[in-house]
Amino acid sequence: MTDTKRIIYACDFSPASLAAFPHALHLARLTGAELTFFHVLPAPVGIFSVDGGYVPQQIWNELYTRLRAEADAETDRLIKQAVAAGVPATASIVDGGTADARIVQAAHDLKADLLVLGTHGRTGIAKFFLGSVAARVVATALCPVLTVRAPEPTEA
Repeated sequence: MTDTKRIIYACDFSPASLAAFPHALHLARLTGAELTFFHVLPAPVGIFSVDGGYVPQQIWNELYTRLRAEADAETDRLIKQAVAAGVPATASIVDGGTADARIVQAAHDLKADLLVLGTHGRTGIAKFFLGSVAARVVATALCPVLTVRAPEPTEA
């Protein structure tokens, strides 16, 4: 990994994806690589229809603006942590598409040497119905992929 120049950390800001951040940061620090935070904003297609109803464009625009602002704020927070740890960091936030396809395309376009992403670690019926972005990225990415399983929730 001595020739690692760019690591892409794909994040949707869920607890599962945030579990991978320390690993991405550690690897970037060890290799001297630039860390790129990558986030895919949801496409309006899946959100326009709610229980058979239609979401007006104005409401979608307001929702999108809020989602974008939240993604910008979270990404800025993570970049500050990376920079404080001595890791050069940038961000790329893209609109729509399937997350796995956009992550794999970004890895290609940005010439990533490594992808790091979290996974829920679902198995069985949950994996069948919900799918796995991480599994599809691993299956299609041309560069190495490190997946980090989220810790199991503890019962109170």
